[in-house]
Amino acid sequence: AVSFDLLDTVFTDDSDEPKRQRQGLPPKPVARRDLVHSFLSRHAPVDRALADCAYDTADAAFRQVWHCEHVTWPVQVRLGVLLAGLKRELPQQEFRELVTLHEEMELRVRPDLVPGVVDALKALGGRYTLVVVSDAIFTPGRALRELLAGYGLRDLFSAFVFSDEIGCSKPHPRVFRRAAELAGCGVEEIVHIGDREHNDIAGAKNAGARAVLLTAAVDRGSGNTRADAVCREYSQLPAIIDALDAA
Repeated sequence: AVSFDLLDTVFTDDSDEPKRQRQGLPPKPVARRDLVHSFLSRHAPVDRALADCAYDTADAAFRQVWHCEHVTWPVQVRLGVLLAGLKRELPQQEFRELVTLHEEMELRVRPDLVPGVVDALKALGGRYTLVVVSDAIFTPGRALRELLAGYGLRDLFSAFVFSDEIGCSKPHPRVFRRAAELAGCGVEEIVHIGDREHNDIAGAKNAGARAVLLTAAVDRGSGNTRADAVCREYSQLPAIIDALDAA
């Protein structure tokens, strides 16, 4: 089986930002803070700087838990922490709306595919079981599936492992063991493709899988990687996978 990270592996992260700018929309971090301030202001005034500080603090807490405990809080938890810090509440229906607007922001203005990924997936799909293994930061698994479907890619994958659905995130070994279980193979029979050394490469290898560092979207340190191979453009990937399979 071959498993794929999504952001900066299948999709180019933040490639939606120029599109947002052309549409007159603020960057996503600003838009999220606009939403929180707007929803809270419906019920009582709130200082924008204070609301932004609460948002920044909730983000910092999320990153701490993600990096150290390998858990990605769902958006509803992140926003719940934010509101608790401000000692504010929203009506349940409005809170659900605020959560959904966060979760579906990348569906309204979509990131681009990494060049060459479609041809590579189609070439590999005829010979290997393809699995998505991705952390969910703001966009949950249900929306990431929809994002893939919008590009006609969802049906190329046989299984999906998203951190918000499994309860842990890369590099936790349970993520890769679950991918193997869903693919119907041993974890040692998986090659994982990703862009982050700590999450994708070390995570996969420590779980017993093999790993390919993909630099087609961004190079985060290919000179010092533990990866079994480095793929600089997607046209190289089928041959790299076949060579690892033969070995």
